[in-house]
Amino acid sequence: MRSNPTAHPPTPSRRGFSLVELLTVIAIISVLMTVATVGIGGLLAGKGVSTAISTSEAVFAEARALAMGKVTNAAVLVSIQDPTNMDTYLRRLVVAYKEVDPTTNKQSEEWTLFSRGALLPEKVYYSQMLSKKDHVSGAGGMDKISLGGTNVKRDYQGQYLIYEFNAEGLCTTPGASFVVGTGTRIAGSAETRPRVTTSAKRDFGGFVIWRNGSTSLFRNPLQILKSGDNFTHF
Repeated sequence: MRSNPTAHPPTPSRRGFSLVELLTVIAIISVLMTVATVGIGGLLAGKGVSTAISTSEAVFAEARALAMGKVTNAAVLVSIQDPTNMDTYLRRLVVAYKEVDPTTNKQSEEWTLFSRGALLPEKVYYSQMLSKKDHVSGAGGMDKISLGGTNVKRDYQGQYLIYEFNAEGLCTTPGASFVVGTGTRIAGSAETRPRVTTSAKRDFGGFVIWRNGSTSLFRNPLQILKSGDNFTHF
C-alpha cells in the first residue's frame, strides 16, 4: 500500500494596501502634522512672552536698586525713538538716572544712561495701547521723555516712555501696567503698532508696578484684555 504524500498547508495570499487605505493614512498624517505645527508655534510664542516678562522685571529691579543706591531718580525707558528701526522700536529697554550735584545736592535736569538695558525677544513688543498709567481704571498712557545730551550715545538718543522711581525706590506711577505681546511689524510700513498674529491672538502678558516697586503678574490674558475686545494692532 502506498502512503499519501504529506499535505502542505495552503500558502496565504499576499495582499497590499488599497489606494483608499493609503490616502486615509496620508490624510491622518497631514492632520497630525498641522496640529503639531500650530501647537509648537503657540508654545514658542508663549515662551517669548514669558521670557520678555522675566527680562523686564529684572530691568525694573535694576532701576529701583539704582535709585536707592545713588539716592536719586532712576527710570526704565521703553524705546519709541525710531519706528523704522525693526530691532529697537518697542523692544529696547534701558535704565537711566539723574546725576546729583555733590555741591548743591540737586538733581540734573537731564537723564544719564546707566546701562544698555535689554531687548525683548524677537516678535515680542511692548504695547502702548494696553499699558496704562492706571491699570485698574484703564486710564492714561505712559509719559514720554527725550533722552539726549552729552551723557547719552547717539544711538540711544530719542523718545522713550518712562517708568520712574524716586530716591527711596518708590514708583512715581503706582498701579501702572507694563504689557507685552506677540506680533509682527512690516519694514517700511506707516503703521507703528505691531499687528496681532493669527496664532497668538491671546498671547499677551505683563505686570502691574506698585508704589513700593513690587510687581504683580497677570496670570490670565483676560486681566489685560477686556471681554469681547477685538483688535488687529496693539
